[in-house]
Amino acid sequence: MGALKAVRILKRSIDARQRNIFVNLKVRAYVNEQPMDDEYEPVVYHDVSDRPQVIVVGAGPGGLFAALRLIELGYRPIVLERGKDVHERKKDLANISRTQQVDEESNYCFGEGGAGAYSDGKLYTRSKKRGNIEKILRVFCQHGASTNILADAHPHIGTDRLPQVIEAMRHTIINSGGEVHFQTKMTRLILRGERREVRGERSVFGVGTQVIGVEAEVYPLTSHLSPLTSKTFLGPVILATGHSARDVYRYLAEAQIQIEPKGIAVGVRLEHPSMLIDQIQYHRKEGRGQWLPAAEYSFVTQADGRGVYSFCMCPGGFVIPAATGPEQIVVNGMSPASRGTQWSNSGMVVEVRPEDIQCEQMRKEKGEMRNDGLLRMMAYQEELERDCWQQGNRRQTAPAQRMADFVNGRLSFDLPKSSYAPGLVSSPLHFWMPKSIVSRLQQGFRTFGRQAHGFLTNEAVMIAVETRTSSPVRIVRDAETLMHVQVEGLFPCGEGAGYAGGIVSAGVDGERCAEMCAQYLEKNG
Repeated sequence: MGALKAVRILKRSIDARQRNIFVNLKVRAYVNEQPMDDEYEPVVYHDVSDRPQVIVVGAGPGGLFAALRLIELGYRPIVLERGKDVHERKKDLANISRTQQVDEESNYCFGEGGAGAYSDGKLYTRSKKRGNIEKILRVFCQHGASTNILADAHPHIGTDRLPQVIEAMRHTIINSGGEVHFQTKMTRLILRGERREVRGERSVFGVGTQVIGVEAEVYPLTSHLSPLTSKTFLGPVILATGHSARDVYRYLAEAQIQIEPKGIAVGVRLEHPSMLIDQIQYHRKEGRGQWLPAAEYSFVTQADGRGVYSFCMCPGGFVIPAATGPEQIVVNGMSPASRGTQWSNSGMVVEVRPEDIQCEQMRKEKGEMRNDGLLRMMAYQEELERDCWQQGNRRQTAPAQRMADFVNGRLSFDLPKSSYAPGLVSSPLHFWMPKSIVSRLQQGFRTFGRQAHGFLTNEAVMIAVETRTSSPVRIVRDAETLMHVQVEGLFPCGEGAGYAGGIVSAGVDGERCAEMCAQYLEKNG
């Protein structure tokens, strides 16, 4: 009889639907043999310093995975990021709570790693058709993430660990001959040809940028540039600017580069004590106990013909300020790797479709929103964020209301302790938020309270406003080549282009765009 030498966990999930909780494992047993040291086959990145270059705009997951895939394919990525590297960026994030001011170029959305770097690092995606999800996870492991993400049903790196992983990805790009430029904001595309209705009449062969401040962080270090220096970079362009780069959307609309409004979801961050969520989800007074992780939840329902659902659930996490400019309040959530805080939160949002927003009304109320309402979903976001800022005393102190008070239309005279560092101010969200959102959230909360006894409670606080769930714009591209339908050499990519919804799906889309860009270069010499 053989001897069991080792066991390796291949898949791990928790089934807490009933009172008896099961930890489901898929394992590989090694009988009379030892497992190989490597749990995955690493990607080999060769030197591409003398190869044709491709411009990658944005250093979020879409841009970083596009750059790494370009190196695999033998092309030299030049990554341009408007924000700062993960270390300098962290200082600006801390400054939001301390000074109540948001740096427009370095915040929770802009900077190395994009919106995911300091907003959780969840790697779960429902997308199964777009590419090799396992490859994305392996690349994360190769750059320092725990190999647990290869087995977990809902993999998670953690906000405290993801910055080091992202920095390692940057080093791979540089060591392979690529470049990464921080504080370098794209201001325009360099185009050939005039606007036509058919693809091929215009092509992009580079970008114009503005260097913000003294560019002391260009990798590899070359020279120091004076403030507001303009610089051009030549090559085909992978545009991976993220869902909050509103200046990019405005530029594309003005340049008559085809875009279209896209549905979004808006609502609030809902924060419960994590112990309460553990008790509800695990059906036991002691909650998670010693061995179980912080409990997750997922809710979805329909209210008056629109979806109402939980989004980006962060067990044992924090609520964070995610604005990208002045006169905005935006909230998001994140969790450290331990998921060990006393709070659990998620977005609670309502589906909003382009047809729900009247073009004529938006053009009348927002003079800058021209172009036949192409930017009307973005204008809707901006209006909500500005209203929220005014309700928050024109600071980053967020308006908030207890959950049961909101459902019953009552003002909350006090608020529970919260993880939101800039602070909360009691506000009647049910009164000033759009009625279409309020009524649907109220219906949804009643439904969720019936599905999970104890969920609808005044122990939970609603923090306004959650608007950056996805891009309000889709940059139109060809389904086969992934190239813009009117501009050759332009590859809209990831969440900001409207083709992804999270770290993994953005990474997958970045790889696919890199592959199509390589084919384009091979075809066009």
